[in-house]
Amino acid sequence: MQGRGTRGTTWRRGLIAAVSALAMTGMLGGCSASSGSGQVTLRLVAADYGDSSANSSKKYWDELVRGFEAEHSGIKVDVSVYSWNDVDRKVKEMVAAGNAPDLAQIGAYADYAAAGELYQADDVLSIPAQADFLSELSDAGKVKRVQYGMPFAASTRLLFYNKTLFSDAGITPPTTWSELAADARALKAKGVKFPYALPLGPEEAQAETMQWLLSGGDGYLDGFGSYNLDSTQNVATFTWLKDELVGKGLTGPVAPADLNRADAFAAFTRGEVGMLNGHPSLMKAARAKGVKFGMVPMPGVNGRPKFTMGVADWMTAFKQNGHKDQVRDFLDYVYGEKNVLAFSREYDLLPVTNSAQQTMAASPQDADLQPFLQQLPSSELYPAGKTSWAGVSADIKKRIGRAVAPDGSPAAILGQLQREAVTADSSIR
Repeated sequence: MQGRGTRGTTWRRGLIAAVSALAMTGMLGGCSASSGSGQVTLRLVAADYGDSSANSSKKYWDELVRGFEAEHSGIKVDVSVYSWNDVDRKVKEMVAAGNAPDLAQIGAYADYAAAGELYQADDVLSIPAQADFLSELSDAGKVKRVQYGMPFAASTRLLFYNKTLFSDAGITPPTTWSELAADARALKAKGVKFPYALPLGPEEAQAETMQWLLSGGDGYLDGFGSYNLDSTQNVATFTWLKDELVGKGLTGPVAPADLNRADAFAAFTRGEVGMLNGHPSLMKAARAKGVKFGMVPMPGVNGRPKFTMGVADWMTAFKQNGHKDQVRDFLDYVYGEKNVLAFSREYDLLPVTNSAQQTMAASPQDADLQPFLQQLPSSELYPAGKTSWAGVSADIKKRIGRAVAPDGSPAAILGQLQREAVTADSSIR
């Protein structure tokens, strides 16, 4: 891109006036409610994928909801959209207060599933809709082999480079770490502000970290699904970053711990960045500013790594309000091919369904997304099915930037993260 619910309010029989007043109180308090003759209002909390009011996700949802409500007269949908900096926290606060939304489109699901607060995917999706998900994404949405997280959007990462800056420096895109460092040195010699932008700030440090760990031959988990943050390979990866990029002044004037992804992307669109890891939405932003760019797979130690990073964001359905049938009607509409394609194209993201992906793969208008689509089958996603992941991810965001600071120790920071990850994982099993 993460609480504890109570059972839905039990309506007691009583005077008609008292019941009416209580129903009105529930509606004014923001709870999902029935109104009129059997009408149900679903509440959806969603993340904003736009970068301005002009392309806010609220516009997408408003249009989708209008179409849905026109076909389902008994169901209304109330959508609240929050930035990615706020949406997971907002949902957590709502659930903790006993006021869970019916649906939340957020970055994690496993902690809610483990607490018994979510519907299983097959409770709120028709068989055709659930079967249409890409299998690797469905698998990533499971806790103990049961799917609770429904993939909503996906992306992979490529190394973006500024063609103009590369041409001026007389260099070509790197295929190995040593070539990347050599390119960064050449860019620095030409006065490029950020030869390689390394965003390890709190916004999305877990993504940059995972991409580098995979390119170094390891990752967050070992082959048995246990955390492996301080493996020999992972420590070596961050030691190389600290010594060969950060320590040699090749990552720009902002310390990686203070550089957020959004700021790095903005600097790329201003022509200030030679190279950085990016997802598909960076293409539109760079083109809008006239930046000539290219994209290549992330380099590895000695060539292209076996795995690259994939990211999925999740739709979750909370049990608290008991609107299973209405939620199913709405989600089947949300995951229709037309709507999946519309969202993916609006925000340059990868569709999560087979039907939409096949359409996109055959469509000339989506040619720019082909390199990202090709990476998805061999991508590795965050360990979102681990109930501890939300907390572990938050710890990585807070601390990993220190590992490459002048006085930082990759082994010490990764070791600390590993110990806390293992403790968290053990305490909630």
